[in-house]
Amino acid sequence: MTTKRGLITDSFKVVKKTKRGGKREKRPSPPSPPRGEQLYVETETIREEELKKLRQFDLDWRFGPCTGISRLQRWERAELHGLNPPEEIKYLLLQTHSDPADNLSLWSEYPL
Repeated sequence: MTTKRGLITDSFKVVKKTKRGGKREKRPSPPSPPRGEQLYVETETIREEELKKLRQFDLDWRFGPCTGISRLQRWERAELHGLNPPEEIKYLLLQTHSDPADNLSLWSEYPL
């Protein structure tokens, strides 16, 4: 003989949760920055992207070691050896040659 087994809901009371707050109100969008600040923000973003590309060049082992020489010297050495470094990096380095943060590699701050 088989006994009738009940469902789990027979043992425990079903509790329905109530919704909190109902509909959400739309929040106003933050005000856009003034034109001068917006240009500054866009310039900073572009600058950050350029520095990121230069750091990636420093970390790319295909172009040889980068300690003890500038980024431009490393790019020229890679070109001399036929390693085909990116032209974009040379353009960035020539464009910002006066800034020592751009000329020196990522590892220049560490002693040899």
